[in-house]
Amino acid sequence: MKQRITYLVPNPDDFHPDLLEVESASLSVRDLKAAKEHRLTLALSELPSELRKAFEQWHELHIRWASETPYSAPPPFTSRVSPGLHVFFTPQEDKSEGPICALLREVFGQEISCDDPQEAFTKLPILSERFSVSASSQFYAYVRSSAHFAQYVAERICPPSSTPCKAAAASLNWASYIDIDYDAISHAIILNAFWARAPRSSGWSETTHLPGGQDTIEIGVLNHETNPDPEDIAFSGFLTVLGQDTKPKPTRFQTPTRHYPLPATHSKQTYTTSFQHPTGLHPTLIITLPTRHLQPPAETCKLHTYLTLPSYLFLDRYPFRDDPVFLSAHNIAGLRSLSGATDLEAPDWVIGAWGSAALFEIAIPPSNKKQNTHLNVTIPLHLRYLPAQNASHTRVPVPWPIVFWACNAEEGTKMSSNPFDRRHLGFEGLFGVRTRFVHVPPAISSGGDGNGKLVEWIDVPVLDLRGARWVEVGTVGAVVLAFLGICWVLFWGGSGKATRSVAREKKKQ
Repeated sequence: MKQRITYLVPNPDDFHPDLLEVESASLSVRDLKAAKEHRLTLALSELPSELRKAFEQWHELHIRWASETPYSAPPPFTSRVSPGLHVFFTPQEDKSEGPICALLREVFGQEISCDDPQEAFTKLPILSERFSVSASSQFYAYVRSSAHFAQYVAERICPPSSTPCKAAAASLNWASYIDIDYDAISHAIILNAFWARAPRSSGWSETTHLPGGQDTIEIGVLNHETNPDPEDIAFSGFLTVLGQDTKPKPTRFQTPTRHYPLPATHSKQTYTTSFQHPTGLHPTLIITLPTRHLQPPAETCKLHTYLTLPSYLFLDRYPFRDDPVFLSAHNIAGLRSLSGATDLEAPDWVIGAWGSAALFEIAIPPSNKKQNTHLNVTIPLHLRYLPAQNASHTRVPVPWPIVFWACNAEEGTKMSSNPFDRRHLGFEGLFGVRTRFVHVPPAISSGGDGNGKLVEWIDVPVLDLRGARWVEVGTVGAVVLAFLGICWVLFWGGSGKATRSVAREKKKQ
């Protein structure tokens, strides 16, 4: 087992080496204000037997869970996904998908709607055939909390007598995001958790112990440095390796990365998400960006948004195809990709897939036409009919999309050399291999739905079972009345006309 713990200090003046206490097999930090990443690498042989058998059936599995609570994402942890649980999966060739759905429900909660992976998962589009870091299928579920996963790790992964392991599992409850990666080539499981801030305002105060004589833990306390090279990010700080050399050593390094933060001159770029009210059956998603600061970080950059739509929402692709007036009215340059459940007529209860994903390019107005203070990108959506309930409306969650600039990287940039790079986020395969992504952060101060969350809750009209009985009675009554009316026309009405006709004939005679 290998571990890597990285503390990223936002202000170098807040850190001093005296805050570190290093012993032969442990390292303690005290009141350290920093973001934290904990990376754990396990061999398959270190997992419980049922998990090991499941992973051996798969070629690759990548799980991304993100919190709905807004958080700052300093480099190199800049990349983002929409709040909830994202799964990217490729089974072994000529083999079944195995117990992937059962495992997801056991690990992340039984409320996850996944029974048959062939129906629940959708094919992941890859527009760039040379892009090799993309799984074959995709799944999404709105999972609000990581508490179920933290409990699973404490009960099923940690040894019963390991107090440090259970404490680490408990800390997953307030993680900003959690990643799990596996591939059949390495036969290793990588668990990666990130905390944007310490659970206490005073900072991190904790001790890391070396679990075994053959294990190693690499611990770094770093701060991000400004770098004149726009293709690289640079760090400096102290590094120690428990189990090899416990003495912290000063270090400095720089590396290219696929996911970049906004330049300091563009730091005021943020976005918010909302819906037009009332939403009804045709809600309109609104992405609001400040026009004054909406400048591309480089000439080759284009602004995009990537939507993750649950099954009860869908997008009609046809208005976005060849209608420049429609696109201009919504401040959209074009729909670049749409995959998943796109049936325009089916109600939600017959949709087996998790939903759909869409990539839009946003149209940036010219500088001389930026009259308004904000740019509203509007995306018309449609709601599927939901099952009837004992209410006239129900509330459903819609995760915020992510917004980013897609830019061309310089020739010869080796992005794969970054030890912190985060891949398999769902949208990379929609771009070329030499694309770098500059992420626009959500506006933390406003939050989604007015509750400080990156999830919008919308009211959906449904059939109210409390009044459905009167609908049935009314329908039956209407059918009976119609039947009686037809009978009257056919029998009584028809015979009356015949009698009057015979009487008129007799009078003529």
